[in-house]
Amino acid sequence: MDENQSGPAPRSLSEEELLKLLDAQQFGVLATVKRSGHPAMSTVLYRWDPAGRIVRISTTAGRLKARQVRNNPHVSLHVQGPDVWSFAVAEGEAEVSGDADELLAFAGDQPDTAAFLEQQAREQRVVIKIKVSRLYGTALDLP
Repeated sequence: MDENQSGPAPRSLSEEELLKLLDAQQFGVLATVKRSGHPAMSTVLYRWDPAGRIVRISTTAGRLKARQVRNNPHVSLHVQGPDVWSFAVAEGEAEVSGDADELLAFAGDQPDTAAFLEQQAREQRVVIKIKVSRLYGTALDLP
């Protein structure tokens, strides 16, 4: 190996690999935009809908991330791969919704839908829904 080389270069993940990585994980780092233009990062639990290319994140209406999305819908979700050298990023425009269908899409089947939605309303729960327009990521294949 040449003295100036530091090892193998990262490779771009294929669309299939990116979709698989998003589907395999449930935690990521959401990047929103502060009023100053700087990024704000939050670790979040998410649900990935591959058919609709939608990421859903549950939060409360008063949380900073929900307010920032309302102010500027451009967001990114960074998802760690199976090792420290791989990741996927889902970029898109987001909206904040307290709609019952969005809350149920995040939570999945509920034995008592009415009770679930009442609880969500009491907690002022909303869903940040990201319509993914771009996926990218890399992996570093070490020997």
